Amino acid sequence: MKTQKGFTIIELIVVIAIIAVLATIVMINVTQYIAKGKDAAIKGNMASLTTSAAVYFNEQNPNTYTNMANNAAVTAANTQINKASGTLNYLNVADQAWCACANLVAVDNYYCVDSTGLKEEAAGDCATTTLCDTTTACH
Repeated sequence: MKTQKGFTIIELIVVIAIIAVLATIVMINVTQYIAKGKDAAIKGNMASLTTSAAVYFNEQNPNTYTNMANNAAVTAANTQINKASGTLNYLNVADQAWCACANLVAVDNYYCVDSTGLKEEAAGDCATTTLCDTTTACH
């Protein structure tokens, strides 16, 4: 009798198919975790924006948010938000108030912060809502 060494082509194809299915499952999960990480970064940087704005307001004499968008700490927070999401959709600044909105990555929600200390996640898109585009408060 002749002994067979090695694997048949069918066995190799089955193993490759199993590896492909497992790799697909892993990639889907990894992609979701990356997106959730970006959302966490956006929220953290929006919190930094809130802190930077409060510091800016307290350092101005008289106390005002005017020209806040040109402040180095605020610009740094905006840059980090842009790296995570692609864009800080709105940063509206008035003399005594401000509002910022950014779209999240993992879910179809936006995250809004304003000068009152409100931090809010809600369904929708910053670009299609009236949030922050004509006012300086999240609503």
